[in-house]
Amino acid sequence: MTWRSGYRAEGKTILVTGASAGIGYFVAEQLAATGATVVLGCRDTAKADLAIRAIRARVPDARLRSVRLDLADLSSLPATVDALGVECLDAVVLNAGVLLSGPERYVNARGHELMFATNHLGHFALVAHMLPMLTAASHSRVITVGSFAARSELLDLADLQSERDYRSKRSYGRSKLAQMLFGFELDRRLRARDADTTSIVVHPGGALDALTPSRPPLFVRTSAQRLRGLPASVVLHGKHAGAESIVRAVLDTEITGGQLLGPRVFGLRGRPRRETPHAHMTDLDAADGLWAASAALTGVDPLERPATLIRP
Repeated sequence: MTWRSGYRAEGKTILVTGASAGIGYFVAEQLAATGATVVLGCRDTAKADLAIRAIRARVPDARLRSVRLDLADLSSLPATVDALGVECLDAVVLNAGVLLSGPERYVNARGHELMFATNHLGHFALVAHMLPMLTAASHSRVITVGSFAARSELLDLADLQSERDYRSKRSYGRSKLAQMLFGFELDRRLRARDADTTSIVVHPGGALDALTPSRPPLFVRTSAQRLRGLPASVVLHGKHAGAESIVRAVLDTEITGGQLLGPRVFGLRGRPRRETPHAHMTDLDAADGLWAASAALTGVDPLERPATLIRP
């Protein structure tokens, strides 16, 4: 039996961040179809309710609930974790993200650049707060959703928050690279402790709304959008397809910690497969520096570096 042919996950509880839209929604929908209890972590509770309605229209017996999650507000995360109301968490999908356009640099209440704060720092702190729940579950998983955009960026440890030279697309790519560096480093630190929790990194390829099926009342694709998107389907796919790599990382027991999954065709579209990460995504010095800076900025540390850290 493959991971796609009837995999069942009854009894498992999985948190998906940013599950009220886009790829996160389809991750939640596909996981709900396996019988898992899926918790939608969303900043907008009204949109979370719409997402739950859309999922139940396709999976009537879905086990769903939501918690309010604002990754840009670090002070709110302990309450979010408490609201989960579970002692064991089988998996968390670190999917939520912000992509800003335009020349203006935005910061959150703590003065952290908004994309770096939401995409990376919020997830870093969230894992720190929920690690006891993850380690209490057997064979639990942390799934970090990176991006194809991270391939072409390098992390500047001296300017993590783009204070000197802000460009929105570059800052977004660097925030996703930071997530991927964190995901690989988290797995190294977990293995050094012989933990039963593993960390897996995924990217969804190139996913377009125009190639994504409608999910009313949450999202409706028009015929005109579908037609405009058809030429792009040669190299890109829809968000429902982009979710497949993430779902496989959650469910497939043959996928192990420290691996990278992405779409089969040029890393942009198609069925999920294992990939070899680019060297800058697993750079040990960059990962160490990023971890230390993230712990200082958030005031929490998921796992301090052990003296016997395994280095490949």
